[in-house]
Amino acid sequence: MYVRPKKSLGQHFLHEEGIAASIVESLSHADSSEGEKTDVLEVGPGTGVLTKYLLRRDDVALKLVELDSESVQYLRANYPQVHKVLYEEDFLKMRLEKFFTGDFDIIGNFPYNISSQIFFKVLDYRDRIPQVVGMVQKEVADRIASSPGNKSYGILSVLLQAWYDIEYLFTVEPWAFTPPPKVRSAVIRLRRNARTSLECDEVLFKNIVKATFNQRRKTIRNSLKPLVGDRPLPESPLTAMRPEQLSVEQFVELTRLLSL
Repeated sequence: MYVRPKKSLGQHFLHEEGIAASIVESLSHADSSEGEKTDVLEVGPGTGVLTKYLLRRDDVALKLVELDSESVQYLRANYPQVHKVLYEEDFLKMRLEKFFTGDFDIIGNFPYNISSQIFFKVLDYRDRIPQVVGMVQKEVADRIASSPGNKSYGILSVLLQAWYDIEYLFTVEPWAFTPPPKVRSAVIRLRRNARTSLECDEVLFKNIVKATFNQRRKTIRNSLKPLVGDRPLPESPLTAMRPEQLSVEQFVELTRLLSL
């Protein structure tokens, strides 16, 4: 059975086995005791290039979610052992607490057209998802892993780095896919950090990050005017800076200042 890559779903099927094996090896369960399995959700398995390696790991209890019915048929035919744990659903609409009673990791070659939305959903479940290994467009990986002061540093950088330690693992060239994408790809790993609270108004924090980066050429003072209205901004060196200059901790400090 042949699965036709669908442009509407952002499908580019990885065919390089060595790269697939390396992605699965990047999912680290060093803290697991012998014989203990970690729940893992593979998002968008496609034709199972990662699935086959995940099934070989004795530390993984695998579930899969795939929106494409053609891919679901292929997986059920070629990997009958996943029949009961393969869900034909839209990951972005799933209530993940229905499928996992405890923590779970996420892995996948994420469709490029929804990769940012996948990470925003990860943030919604950040206290249940200790680790994410994903392949995304290189530009998105650069953005997520970027540090303050870089042009690629943005909304996703701040919001994800508030809760996760980010590692850029390796780059993947277009020839590794069918059909080859027009861009390079990269594999990143997110590991939940020790932070339990931002110690500020988290809704306001998120709104400040979005408001400032949506007008990233302006200083913080000018980009926050629509958010604060006529209320005067507190005096702070932070408000004279641009958003790409602020670390997560400085955005937290800025949020506290605006909460006063």
